[in-house]
Amino acid sequence: MSNEAFLKDSVVYFNDSYVQFNKAKVSVASAPVQYGLSAYTACNVVLAKDELIGFRLQDHHKRLVRSASILGMADFSNTCSYKKFVTIINNLLLKNSVNSPVIVRFTYYIDTVMTGTRIHGLPTSLTAFLLPFGDYFLKPMLDVCVSSWRRISDDALPARAKITGSYVNSSLMKSEALQNGYDDCIALDSHGHVAEGAVANIFIVRDGILLTPSMSTDILEGITRDTVIKIAQSLKIPVIERSIDRSELYVADEIFFSGSSARIWPITSVDKRIIGSKKGIGLVTKRIADAYTSVQHKELLLNDSWYTSLSSKIKS
Repeated sequence: MSNEAFLKDSVVYFNDSYVQFNKAKVSVASAPVQYGLSAYTACNVVLAKDELIGFRLQDHHKRLVRSASILGMADFSNTCSYKKFVTIINNLLLKNSVNSPVIVRFTYYIDTVMTGTRIHGLPTSLTAFLLPFGDYFLKPMLDVCVSSWRRISDDALPARAKITGSYVNSSLMKSEALQNGYDDCIALDSHGHVAEGAVANIFIVRDGILLTPSMSTDILEGITRDTVIKIAQSLKIPVIERSIDRSELYVADEIFFSGSSARIWPITSVDKRIIGSKKGIGLVTKRIADAYTSVQHKELLLNDSWYTSLSSKIKS
């Protein structure tokens, strides 16, 4: 089912109420519409052992708290405690009669009309809705390019905060890639080092070592990225976080994206250079992808705190 069809008849959380999707509206003159003044997160609810489980919900809540703090918005933890965060998810699942995996998207936004380019001291609101948990990309392996657009620098618009306005940068990159016949793209930072994909973190494999850009390379501090690193460590795969040059992409044995929506997605070529053998998913990528699925479904336990059992009763 398409996102549009799924949302059409769904119930969403909007300004402390549960309403039909078509009733959840903000003004055309509002701060998020005019200036992109909002932060968001998208977390996974999976079906594990016949039970709906929230995966790393505490980390998603914490990231939204931090994103709002970086923006200078009102403290998100006061607006929405972790307990309330989980309650909203529970109620959305029940009100939409969900019995299969979904993505829950929370957006915390400045709720004013035409107050100009200001953030601090303004009222805020929260909305949340469900999306089907489908494949983010249309192909099992991706042909990508290095974007001509650079990732926005931390001293201009912080990438470690998940700010909706910053996704204009991602959209420019993705549109350019699609128009040029690629499936997606890789962004470089202002220093010319590999940063991430349009909406996903990136890993490369060289000589059996898993490499990923360090936190100081203008990347989103991805929760799936952190999961991949911990999975690799559990599998005794060496992991190094460091600056990665563009040319290293061309000589990599394997490359893959990671993200809450993208999960683990292999890349078969960069700028028309073949990565590895192009005969299929690389051995290291497959080990990590298989382990990631097992971790999400509680078949491989690395950290008990990553799982939240979701209730069968609506709460106030």
